[in-house]
Amino acid sequence: MENITVVEKDRAQKRSSSVSIRPYINSTISNMGLEKWDMAVFEGVVHEEVIACLDYNGIKRYVTGLNEFSPDVKSLPEEERLAVVKEIRSTVAQLEKELASNVIDPKDEEFWNKVKLLKPDNSEFWEKIVLRMGNDPVFLDPSIDPYDLIKLRAIEAGGFSLVAKSLDNARSSANYKFYLDKYEETISIKTEVKKLRNKALSELQKLYDKNANKLFLICKVIDSNSTQYRKSTPNDVLYDNMDKYINGETVETDKKKTASKFLEVSALDMETLKLRAIVKDANFYKVIATRGDGNIYHMKSSAMLGKTPSEIVEHLKNPLNEDILLDVTRNVEQHWNN
Repeated sequence: MENITVVEKDRAQKRSSSVSIRPYINSTISNMGLEKWDMAVFEGVVHEEVIACLDYNGIKRYVTGLNEFSPDVKSLPEEERLAVVKEIRSTVAQLEKELASNVIDPKDEEFWNKVKLLKPDNSEFWEKIVLRMGNDPVFLDPSIDPYDLIKLRAIEAGGFSLVAKSLDNARSSANYKFYLDKYEETISIKTEVKKLRNKALSELQKLYDKNANKLFLICKVIDSNSTQYRKSTPNDVLYDNMDKYINGETVETDKKKTASKFLEVSALDMETLKLRAIVKDANFYKVIATRGDGNIYHMKSSAMLGKTPSEIVEHLKNPLNEDILLDVTRNVEQHWNN
């Protein structure tokens, strides 16, 4: 340990940080095939991005998160704005002291006139704030390195177009290649998905053990290829297909979405679940069909049922339409029992 250089100590210290910039890989969006290898960029390639600068009528404004005069701060409710201004000044005063040996009182009325480095329009300083990002995480330690603190505040303010301020933020847009990983925040998001998936898998196991009929209908409603399922389909096939669906191994790969959908459908009462399955297959087998006016009709009686599957389900629930329900059910179940 005594032989470790100062540089190695610094690297080890940063790796212990709970804040980092990591590549964001979305397997559902094509990125020249790199997503298949869990890579955001080609091996050895790095993106270099300078902090964003907005130009209004020749006046430059850098997106730093440390400018109390920026529109996003000025538009805040007064009480919240004052709290943000206080926090910005405290951070700027700390950075001025560390980087320029310039001691300023955050409460000073002439505060910004006494700032040397971190003035909002100091192009010479801000244009040197650069991020270099590749497939390996970039560790930040804002409690020790003042430049890491500056980068952190800029990322949180949206100052780098390629870096999302959180994993959740990255998932909401296709524009990001990297995201800010605050360990506690990111692990909470990841754990949320795992808990949801585990809950769905637990429900799947219960259905397999105790309610195979309901599992059959759930497969019908969820799977786009619903007509593959018949009453003779082995329960193990139903289980395996829904297990793959919940784990994002089918056409839909978003595990949060698949687990949520499975739980949502499995919570339906048997009447609604069966009607949704019947309506779905009835459309495939042309027992019901859409006509030129955009409405869906019962082909035998030419009765209009509605425009959407949910409208048709409600229509068929009405006792006045029992004859149509019986005919549709009989025709569809002939295929199910085949």
